[in-house]
Amino acid sequence: MEPQVAGSIAVFLFVFLIIVLSIAAFAFWIWMLVDCLTQEPSGSDKIAWVLVILFTNLIGALIYYFVERTQRVKMLGQEGANT
Repeated sequence: MEPQVAGSIAVFLFVFLIIVLSIAAFAFWIWMLVDCLTQEPSGSDKIAWVLVILFTNLIGALIYYFVERTQRVKMLGQEGANT
């Protein structure tokens, strides 16, 4: 295989990987936003979490997932976290 063709394939795979990861990150962000809106009790905590997720995007969604959602799963059990 010629070096130019190999380089083109590498660039294509890199761009494809970036696109797939971006779509996955966006889907995770939406999932955490919906989870927060539907599962958090009403009040200032819910508003604060929604604002954190909205304005910090993926970082906020990750923080919400590992902090708040994990606590809710431990407290309510797996079934309660998914309903």
